[in-house]
Amino acid sequence: MAQQVLVLNATYEPINVCTLQRAVVLVLKNKAEVLERAAKHLRSATASFAYPLVIRLVSYVRVPRNEKRKISRRAVFARDDYRCQYCGVTAHLTVDHVIPRSRGGSSTWDNVVTSCAPCNVRKADRLPDEAGMHPRVTPKAPPQDVFIAVAAPRRPKSWEPYLRPV
Repeated sequence: MAQQVLVLNATYEPINVCTLQRAVVLVLKNKAEVLERAAKHLRSATASFAYPLVIRLVSYVRVPRNEKRKISRRAVFARDDYRCQYCGVTAHLTVDHVIPRSRGGSSTWDNVVTSCAPCNVRKADRLPDEAGMHPRVTPKAPPQDVFIAVAAPRRPKSWEPYLRPV
């Protein structure tokens, strides 16, 4: 059961991606309802269940907005559209600290950007003004959709009506 299922809040807001097994448990416990299902079924010795693709929680779950999400390379790349924030290329990507860690910079959403290896080497441990290299877009924490895209890079067509265009 490696299939992924989109989880919507009671307000139809996408909040997570879970495994097929977790989705079936939520549906069987009446904590979620199936909105989209595949043509195939899951079968047990005594019953047959819809193969869920999208589920909606029955009761509203408060999703903390101010809580900081854990930073990861994949999420930084997805937030920056897999492009170097200095020159725009899409090859040999790495992450760069806008204010280098050697100068007191931290690994936070507003200080880390996607960079190609040549730009990262050229900038080295200098500040943007010293290197004459500024990110094209001011870095900030990504929206929830980015984390769904990272969790499920290939999104089924059945999810599209529930997700904002990326």
